[in-house]
Amino acid sequence: MGENLQVELVYFYPKENSKPHKTDKFELIYDEENPVPILRRGLKFTVAIRFKNDRFVNLEKDQIRLFFNFGPTPNPIKGTRAVIKLNTTRKRIEGENFWGANILDSSSDLILEVYSPTSTPVGVWKLEVETSLVNSTLPPSVYKHENDFYILFNPWNCHDLVYMPDERLLDEYILTDVGKIWVGPYGSSRGREWVYGQFDACVLPAAMLMFEKSDLVPASRGDPIKVCRTISKLVNSNDEDGVLVGRWDGQYEDGTAPSAWTGSVQILQEYLDTQFSVSYGQCWVFSGVVSTICRALGIPSRVISNLVSAHDANASLTVDKYYNVNNEEMDFDPNNPMGEDSIWNFHVWNDVWMARPDLPQGYGGWQAVDSTPQETSDGYYQCGPSSLEAIKKGQVGFSYDVAFMVASVNADVMRWKEDSTRELGFARIYTNKYHIGRTLLTKQPFIFDPNGDQDREDVTLQYKAPEGSKAERLSLYNAVRGTELAKSFFALPDPGLEDVEFDLEELERIKIGEGFCVVVHIKNRSDQPRTIKALLSAASVFYNGVKAHLVKKEDIETVVKPKSTETMRMTVKADEYLDKLVEYCNLKLYAIASVTETRQTWTDEDDFEVLRPKIDIRIPPEITVARPTTITLRFVNPLKKILTNCKFSLSGPTLIRNQVIRYGDVKPGGLVKMNTDITPRSVGDQVLIVTFSSKELVDIRGSAKVAVVEPEE
Repeated sequence: MGENLQVELVYFYPKENSKPHKTDKFELIYDEENPVPILRRGLKFTVAIRFKNDRFVNLEKDQIRLFFNFGPTPNPIKGTRAVIKLNTTRKRIEGENFWGANILDSSSDLILEVYSPTSTPVGVWKLEVETSLVNSTLPPSVYKHENDFYILFNPWNCHDLVYMPDERLLDEYILTDVGKIWVGPYGSSRGREWVYGQFDACVLPAAMLMFEKSDLVPASRGDPIKVCRTISKLVNSNDEDGVLVGRWDGQYEDGTAPSAWTGSVQILQEYLDTQFSVSYGQCWVFSGVVSTICRALGIPSRVISNLVSAHDANASLTVDKYYNVNNEEMDFDPNNPMGEDSIWNFHVWNDVWMARPDLPQGYGGWQAVDSTPQETSDGYYQCGPSSLEAIKKGQVGFSYDVAFMVASVNADVMRWKEDSTRELGFARIYTNKYHIGRTLLTKQPFIFDPNGDQDREDVTLQYKAPEGSKAERLSLYNAVRGTELAKSFFALPDPGLEDVEFDLEELERIKIGEGFCVVVHIKNRSDQPRTIKALLSAASVFYNGVKAHLVKKEDIETVVKPKSTETMRMTVKADEYLDKLVEYCNLKLYAIASVTETRQTWTDEDDFEVLRPKIDIRIPPEITVARPTTITLRFVNPLKKILTNCKFSLSGPTLIRNQVIRYGDVKPGGLVKMNTDITPRSVGDQVLIVTFSSKELVDIRGSAKVAVVEPEE
């Protein structure tokens, strides 16, 4: 009687398999000491097994079984364990719903092609090889391969739920590792460069750590719907030890200011190293990390910026603000003691691409997921995936969180004034049907504009019908029918006699240090004079709509003659607002006016941005790989105050890896100038992204595109 075959080693051909699997950009594959195989499900891969025995494999006598295991308790019924018995018969294995293998060569080492189905759970897998003799009483020998390997989603395979038919777009939504995120108020929004860095060595291990902290069972980790819902929950830290701690109050001394991040890699590296949540993030930081994780796992992803975004705290499909009888804004929502509605200057989330077999046909494709913790869903701070088609049609009964997303892009803005004669205790004085969801933006595929916004793509019509159209109103009313509180709000009659028109003049942007005016134009359409009492004010605000500091307010009273016009104006000087600015330098204008004779009341508000300087990056258009190049960073301090606790952050895939450089205090109006060296690691077109932050001034940034070339011989 012979002996069992004894396995000496198993080799996964990590570099060779990575090419057809489109995983050859992952740094883990090129680790010199321990290269990690990274594969996509639904595609064959090659494995070699070498035996110690001094004889050839004979499958008439030798029995070889492969065990592929996933998770702590692998189970074949749950799809977390695959058992493959090798035989000499070659068979078709691709496109099947189960694992399979063929022998390609057994003359020396045993060379196999192995197939994993498109339902395979995604993450870290292990391999065991069991060898025995046919009809032998000897116990089998088991070899446990010490190195793990990854299996990812496969958006190039038509049987995978994340399959994207236009495969060209996968170059953008899977393989592109630098992008843009549009931030800032409507009228002055601009693309903020972001390094996704999904191929960095820390990203997949950090994603696995995140899933280990979740309640998503291993058997469900092949379902992109459940995986993306878990990502939306675990990128924030509100419920479990997720990746990022959110903070919006400007107090970041014990962490990193959200505006200082240049990309996701530094965040995920810190999360992996410490295994604790990283401080701090805001919506675009959450969304950048989500795109990094999704693209790394093989789920097509893009970042979506909603300019003028509603946070509907009470599921009324409205954003409500309340005033007392003296036209003063009330600092609480009487219809929602849990919290107030708010309007964010902008809000950022993600779209992910997948089929939705849990919904009726036609609701697959782009799905919205939001990892910024705003409201709970099923008891956790998570949101989505919400079908864009369901959002557009107002199908609030479909999973997940469609009503919240409908409100985010298409809620009506309602203003209420205290009135004891009304059933609710308040009379509706103003409704704006067109303010929310002014524009939804993402980066256009295949284009990157380091100096402007030629690479932005308007996707508003993918979320809702044209504003003001019959289809847009019908979809909102369809959502209202499925939302109990919304029915009561929308059923109220419109205000009565309104014969005076008001118009708050919008500001888009001013340069820091310039003054501005709050201007309201009034038109009296009646045959009688109208007495107008108005309150105009300006305040600094955080980008999520929370008021920071009152800058100035004025009470104004005027009489407008019949069939005539008047203008109210409040002037704000630079010295009145400069020391009251908070991060991102957003200001909000408020106006409320009432007509004494008719009790008509009107209110409106407008956000705009105080523009800060950009970092001038001086770098040659071509630099040589593996050689240091000196670059210069410079800008002028626009404030009349000293900048303290200053630092630059630099990032660029294969160009420079997450470098933070401290800088001394900067005098008022002083020149900030710094030289540093970068040494690129690979050739090709690259992007360098730089941010500057200080205690007094944040969100100063710049970017530059550079070609990295081989050295001349």
